[in-house]
Amino acid sequence: MKLLTGLIFCSLVLGVSSRSWLDFISEAYHGAGDMWRAYTDMREANWKHSDKYFHARGNYDAAQRGPGGVWVAEFLSDAREGIQSFMGRGHEDSEADQKANRWGRSGKDPNHFRPAGLPDKY
Repeated sequence: MKLLTGLIFCSLVLGVSSRSWLDFISEAYHGAGDMWRAYTDMREANWKHSDKYFHARGNYDAAQRGPGGVWVAEFLSDAREGIQSFMGRGHEDSEADQKANRWGRSGKDPNHFRPAGLPDKY
């Protein structure tokens, strides 16, 4: 709730039009869907050494939506890695995941991380 209040306040102070605000929310919503789809595809594929590819793909797809998609991809990626770090997962693996996340968000081809033999469906 504090986040939403802060975003609304900032938009009022900065004079952001309601149309661009609605676009941002729509991009974030659909970007979250892109991230979820990459996650469910990763679980379905259950392919060895494919997690970095799905991290990059989810972030890439979300970022293609626009600034709202970039924001939600960064927010969800950081939250996920923060939780996993708190639960005791290795720092090196978390940093490798974040590298793939940043790669995808920057618009670079997620196939850079695609493991050999992963079905074309993904």
